[in-house]
Amino acid sequence: MKKIFLTFAIAMMCLHAEAQTIAPDYKGTTNGNPISACVFCADPTAIDYGGRLYVYGTNDHQQFIKNNKSGSNGYGNIKSLVVFSTDDMVNWTFHGTIDVGKLCGSWCGQSWAPSAVWRTTARGVDEFFIYFANGGGSVGVIKSTKSPVGPFTSPLSEAMIRHGMPGVDPCNWLFDPGAVINENGVGWIAFGGGDPQASGSKLWPGNSRIAKLKSTMIALDGDAVNMPAPYLFEASELNMMNGRYVYTYNTSWSDRDDWNSFAKRNGQAAPSSCSMCYMVSDNPLDPDSWEYRGEYVPNEGNFGMGWGNNHTHLHKYQDTYYLFYHSTLLESSMNTGASGFRSIGVNKVTVNEGTQKINKMTLTKNGVSAIKDLNPFELQQAETMASAGGITYENFKNIKSVTSRNTLGNDASENLYIKMPAGSWTSVRRVDFGAGAKSFTLRAKGTGKLEIRLARNTSTAAATVEFSSTGFEDHTIDLDESKFTGVKTVFFVFTESTNGNVQFDAWQFSQEASTGVKDVHASQPASVANGIYDLSGRSVSKGNANHGIVIVNGKKVIR
Repeated sequence: MKKIFLTFAIAMMCLHAEAQTIAPDYKGTTNGNPISACVFCADPTAIDYGGRLYVYGTNDHQQFIKNNKSGSNGYGNIKSLVVFSTDDMVNWTFHGTIDVGKLCGSWCGQSWAPSAVWRTTARGVDEFFIYFANGGGSVGVIKSTKSPVGPFTSPLSEAMIRHGMPGVDPCNWLFDPGAVINENGVGWIAFGGGDPQASGSKLWPGNSRIAKLKSTMIALDGDAVNMPAPYLFEASELNMMNGRYVYTYNTSWSDRDDWNSFAKRNGQAAPSSCSMCYMVSDNPLDPDSWEYRGEYVPNEGNFGMGWGNNHTHLHKYQDTYYLFYHSTLLESSMNTGASGFRSIGVNKVTVNEGTQKINKMTLTKNGVSAIKDLNPFELQQAETMASAGGITYENFKNIKSVTSRNTLGNDASENLYIKMPAGSWTSVRRVDFGAGAKSFTLRAKGTGKLEIRLARNTSTAAATVEFSSTGFEDHTIDLDESKFTGVKTVFFVFTESTNGNVQFDAWQFSQEASTGVKDVHASQPASVANGIYDLSGRSVSKGNANHGIVIVNGKKVIR
């Protein structure tokens, strides 16, 4: 009995030791929020292009690294933006960062709160514009004519919106731009924020502005106009619904004792402090045309989940409205002692386009469900994940000492890979293996061991890949097909990593045994060899003209 007990105790100790090596799951396996488990980012905006949803945000992680992962977020060192994309709403591809500071030069001190739009010109050229706050003093713009991930350039040698321009002053903070293009192809931009003007009040701070954009999309067309946004503090955004302009913003922390003096409150109760409110207009340059509609995200004591102050982006994707926002949920879960580092989240929101009504909503950790399955038989970049633990992105800043443009470039996903120390892991959700997978290929560099686990990151390995290479190589193994059938959550757990230097680049399952799997460096598997693929390696429809950068028969082209 003593021997049996001792054997059992040793076994339990071994299991416990193994469990201890697995990096913490700060996001939660089944949670959708935040969208990234390892990159702090905030102030979201988004565009829908080529069937994918691209989300951009303030790169809080740049300040986090600058602070040595401690202290408070002062925002002063944030001079880049992050880019994520998805086509299923739960697995997000990180495309890296856009180095706005280097693009724009000496006049650009910070890049916060982006707002992105895109259009197709009369010449058939797709143009992508990202407006950003240069701290609180001006609004800048960058532009790409290649793809949603760049390369971007600075079309101006100075900020696009500055103090002294017609209609802009007095405005305390020239920041938080929100842009939209209406049904006639005309661009509009809202901006502004801060404490009340000397001539203003708590109810009417006097810092909200809207202006029409010229056809170039990089200059104001006429004077900016003050909008009557009660208790406005920051976070301007614009949407179009049924031909009407919908303006959203974040309210101040001031008391509401002057609310009853607002004649056009339309029976609405005073908004809670630091809540998200909206207004609607047919004629945005006429201040009297704006109708106050109330709050759609009330501040309910931060929901006990560290939501904090907010900046939202309302977006319709695949016929469903989603609200993007930021919180300190991930920071709170990590409990590093750092403060103010935010993460982007998303929830569904009910919107009536005909009446422009945005229903009140509550933000949740669960987030949204997948709208489609992930295909494991197509080449997937390691940067595509639902969650992760213990990982760091190599070349994370994507900033070189000497460059004429941002290094995100046209091959963002190829330039990024993930550094995987022992115990680190990534996961993807809603992976559809169908009748079964017979082999698996890992593209990695270094010496280590990968365990493929299903359902949980602590599950028994369903397959193991041991590998060693000095460069990025493909390592293929055969699988027990019975374990890889149906729809699963898949964890890639690196249980061994010599010197912590394993670099994870891509992966792919196959419905053929290893003898029938082609080297994915050279070509795609025969079943998809003639397809067209986006930057994440996923196939896209040949009938869709908005591909951006794609890979055709293994070669990168621009579509």
